[in-house]
Amino acid sequence: MPDIGIDWDACIDLMLRAMQLFQQALLQLLSILRIAADVDGQPAWPFALRLSGEVMLVDHGVARALLAALGCTAAALLLALVAMLWKRMRVPLLASAALLALFTPWPQAGLITTSATPTTFHNSPTGFSAEAIVRGERLYRQQCIGCHGADGKGNTPLALSLPVAPPNLSSGLLWRRFDGDIYWSLRHGKGSMPAFGERIGIADNWALIDYMKANAAGVGIADTGAWPRPVALPDLALACRRSGATRTGRWRGQRVRLVVGSGGTGNGEDARNEDPRLQSVLLGGATGNAVGAIDCVGADADGLRAIAIITGTPPAKLAGAELLADRDGWLRARSSGGAWSQSDMLCRSPLAVGLGAAGAKREGIDQLIAAMDADPVHFVKGGFVH
Repeated sequence: MPDIGIDWDACIDLMLRAMQLFQQALLQLLSILRIAADVDGQPAWPFALRLSGEVMLVDHGVARALLAALGCTAAALLLALVAMLWKRMRVPLLASAALLALFTPWPQAGLITTSATPTTFHNSPTGFSAEAIVRGERLYRQQCIGCHGADGKGNTPLALSLPVAPPNLSSGLLWRRFDGDIYWSLRHGKGSMPAFGERIGIADNWALIDYMKANAAGVGIADTGAWPRPVALPDLALACRRSGATRTGRWRGQRVRLVVGSGGTGNGEDARNEDPRLQSVLLGGATGNAVGAIDCVGADADGLRAIAIITGTPPAKLAGAELLADRDGWLRARSSGGAWSQSDMLCRSPLAVGLGAAGAKREGIDQLIAAMDADPVHFVKGGFVH
């Protein structure tokens, strides 16, 4: 059946969102009922099979089959409800509902076997923080770089000598699979990779995942000039003169601007102005003291290092750069320090054409803010929470 008249990517996006919300609610209920066991402090998928959203993304036939199965299930439930209300036809209606439910064609191609021990399902509890990214970088260089390489592509002599090549961590792998799935592989091993469960603690495993995502973003921007997938603004420690904010994570729902200073005394390029539409942060300025009109600075060196990793830029070359994050916490634009332009928008929907009426007559940062607001990120992991 041709995909005529149906935007299957948008349809699958909605299906994945619904699946994830449903399963998270189900897992919480099963955890409360003590049916789902906790793994490292999180409720885990207790069943032998799960439906893979990754398969749905590459095979629209699985998505169509799932929609058909859901339609049959809904019809069976409707028949059962009607049977409860219509006494005369109760038996044949219930029989029809039972047969329809029994022979519903669930998509076998999208079912995959879970691990013998359930995997955790939450995203990283570190919240993608700058501290975790930097700690993860140290661990990666100690434990992973020999096989996966600095860029995560796995083109090292050791990797090429293995019977099973390691995955390309700079590809879409980290975005197609849930963090819990990757966490499980780190803890218990997979393919040629040994288990790190006894050598690396729980928090360090999550830090490794945070670093791998940040590094993949940096490699992507270095290779293509843009972030190939949405990248979150890492949670940064702050020192503010007036607002009292201590973390950027408290600013969810507000736009954030990061300004990388020269590390000097607060003169010249460090003395940027505040913008009432944005929460501004100076990185690499006078440590612990806001300068110029900007109220908040990064409270430690981890923030600057994390941004260097995400942008694929050495810290020494970041001076003067600015980044914008939207209200939902996604990094959207990067400037080298000059006037903002349309080319600075590095995360935009492939379906977005121009800025629309909201930003057609605007320029510079006004244009980018209008673009971010008009084209929000709708990002769903390409997998099923498990």
